[in-house]
Amino acid sequence: MRLAFPVGLITQRTKHMASTSKSAATMDAITLLTDDHARVNKLFKAFQKAEKEDDLEAMEDVITTACAELDVHSKLEKELFYPAVREQADEELRDLLAEADVEHESVDALVHKLSEVKLDDEMYKANFTVLMEYVKHHVKEEEKEMFPKVRKLKRLDLDALGERMRARQEELMGDYLREAGYAAEDIEAAKAAMVAANKPRAKARTIRAHR
Repeated sequence: MRLAFPVGLITQRTKHMASTSKSAATMDAITLLTDDHARVNKLFKAFQKAEKEDDLEAMEDVITTACAELDVHSKLEKELFYPAVREQADEELRDLLAEADVEHESVDALVHKLSEVKLDDEMYKANFTVLMEYVKHHVKEEEKEMFPKVRKLKRLDLDALGERMRARQEELMGDYLREAGYAAEDIEAAKAAMVAANKPRAKARTIRAHR
């Protein structure tokens, strides 16, 4: 399967962060996660547009990018966010965390399957369509039920947690690109794009690798 990660989307990520009430450097944990949700939702809409236009190349780029975003997002939640919340959670919030863990298993399994299925396989689009539904359900439960309860945890420093998550996010994205076979200069270009929010008309370009 051909791997592609549009660098322009990383620039878009930073510009979106800059337009929020907090900058990327001070974004708290929940704002960081909801920002991820919004970005993935845009990718879902891009997939639906490409599907209507029967643009196979665009669909593949969107699916691969969405899977990369979801993989990084999942690791952030499981490694940092959920453990920090679980330490202070009451029984109701722990139940929500347990449900989220189960949902992550389903999402992670589909992301893994999509990395192995070829574009011309009839199940390729079907798997991604199911993935979109799982993610939308997961996002709705987090934003409507879990996150409001987490904000009420007085001893949880969401700003400090957000800083750790942002640093880990950048590290994971670099690892993802490296493992996918991107050259060192492309990885550095991607990292530079993440902090170049002051470039208002940066054009999207795609770096590719084959395996």
